[in-house]
Amino acid sequence: MKIKIVCIGTIKEEFYRQAISEYSKRLQKFCKLELIELKQGKSDNENSKSEEYDQIIPHLEGYVISLAIEGQEMTSEAFADKIKKIGVVGNSTITFVIGGSFGIDDRIKHKSNFLLSFSKMTFPHQLFRVVLLEQIYRAYNILNNTPYHK
Repeated sequence: MKIKIVCIGTIKEEFYRQAISEYSKRLQKFCKLELIELKQGKSDNENSKSEEYDQIIPHLEGYVISLAIEGQEMTSEAFADKIKKIGVVGNSTITFVIGGSFGIDDRIKHKSNFLLSFSKMTFPHQLFRVVLLEQIYRAYNILNNTPYHK
């Protein structure tokens, strides 16, 4: 399976880059991982979502999961099961979309197969990439019955 993570903005802090690199390495034994960083919209308001929409659209592939505060919350086990079921029905790619500072354009949400929320709280976008990668890694460990997820 291929996991694509499409996100707005670049990672500046080295400690985030190191964590992303570590989870990317760990995930290699479970899936093909592709991280796509796109430029933040130039507008310093809600209009940036529209600018980011044009960049995101060409990268949507397979089963699309957008991270949105209004999305469905899941346990790690339910998330693992969702990944498994997506693959069982024949999707070879899951694309996760992480929006910019103002969120994700509604048109992307409507094109998504699923909206996922990790919390009603707001996370820094750089940190959230690490959290998402860790949860994907955890999901694969749950599916492979390894002790990591305990």
